[in-house]
Amino acid sequence: MENSKPKLDLETNLGHRLDQRKMKGLELPRYELSKAGIQGDLAYRLIHDHLMLDGNAMLNLATFVGTWMEPEALNLMRECVDKNMIDKDEYPQTAELENRCIRMLARLWHAPDPDQAIGTSTTGSSEACMLGGMVLRWHWRQRRKKQGLDDTQPNLVMGTNTQICWDKFCAYFDVEPRMVPISKNHLQMTAEGAIAACDENTIGVVGVLGSTFDGSYEPIKAIQEGLDLVQQEKGLDIPIHVDGASGAFVAPFNSPSLLWDFQLPRVKSINTSGHKYGGVVPGVGWVLWREQADLPEELRFNVNYLGGQMPTIGMNFSRPGAQIVGQYFNFIHLGHEGYCQRMASLESTASYIADSIEAMGTMKLLSHPKGQLPVFAVAVSETVTKWTVFQMSDRLRMRGWQVPAYTMPANCEDLAVLRFVIRAGFTRDMADLLLQDIRNAIEWFEKLNLPMPDPNPEHKPFHH
Repeated sequence: MENSKPKLDLETNLGHRLDQRKMKGLELPRYELSKAGIQGDLAYRLIHDHLMLDGNAMLNLATFVGTWMEPEALNLMRECVDKNMIDKDEYPQTAELENRCIRMLARLWHAPDPDQAIGTSTTGSSEACMLGGMVLRWHWRQRRKKQGLDDTQPNLVMGTNTQICWDKFCAYFDVEPRMVPISKNHLQMTAEGAIAACDENTIGVVGVLGSTFDGSYEPIKAIQEGLDLVQQEKGLDIPIHVDGASGAFVAPFNSPSLLWDFQLPRVKSINTSGHKYGGVVPGVGWVLWREQADLPEELRFNVNYLGGQMPTIGMNFSRPGAQIVGQYFNFIHLGHEGYCQRMASLESTASYIADSIEAMGTMKLLSHPKGQLPVFAVAVSETVTKWTVFQMSDRLRMRGWQVPAYTMPANCEDLAVLRFVIRAGFTRDMADLLLQDIRNAIEWFEKLNLPMPDPNPEHKPFHH
């Protein structure tokens, strides 16, 4: 077992590259600091070899996180790798690029006054969601206190298909999660389900623009219309936060007529991940509020111990500046047309793969990338008796592809799916290789004389 050999034999691990005269027989402990350490080049080689068995990021169809950027962007980011975004006094030019990115996103998402937009970069969408939820809770508590009402039982309405960070938010901030169940006919929260879950203690509704389970968009406009009726009938003014971790960088370019952003007056805040379809390697996220009044002054902080008055909004303090520079590079390099072309290309490739898989006759589409994220999920057809999505996932992994298989959330736990996420850098040639490997796997399964597999093994719902 691993613990029975707690030391690394450098002579064995590095072979002929080790300077036998200087370091023969030297061992390193695996789980504690060594007494003297080793030379930098040897440390690099040892770790480099250890990481060789990691998966190939370009073949990872499980993650939404970006795995490719232009070399010029990566060069810029290397030049900024030591910059701490919080220290705006020391790095004012980097801070200016963050400010420009916020203004660009405010215009992209139709903020009423983009020049006065309020927002911040974050380490990712999880932190951004925490901030969005925290502000919803703050406003709700202040309203309840002014009315002399109980403010100890807040709840947040969302679908069971939301990202796991929202479960964390509710646990961290003592908010009841009102989970609206999905169904096989609707793999995302419906407006009717969201409205039925709301009451006087609801701090807001989270609408997801791009479900991690199947890539589909929730009906943000319909949710707003339902909340309008709730206000007319019950006097409850309930805001919306849009979790656009992926879709907020996709919908403006491939579905420009879709109403989901600050054009809807109940949408008070939006988050997104720059390191997903924003095209940056991890990790950077963004959260914006509709207008200045939507972010309470009490949640804006200033510090002066870095060499000047430094405003800070994020939950995290020190943050890398390199990813913000990478985001700005994408904005000026791609521009609106470039993002449109990228999203159109990704949608085309994802649709090609989805349609080709459906044409095989052994799997059925549960979602389609047309007009949504370049993401889709499939389930095995009822006629298939010799394999499951879990076995297909394992078979594809043997070829280097990482395609997750998982069961859907509550009320749909008997539905097992494969999900395909197509990101920048994934070419049509790679799509053809993937499709051929799927065909080969199906042929291999069909040739085996296997008993009927368990269609519902012990797999928990997938969260990413």
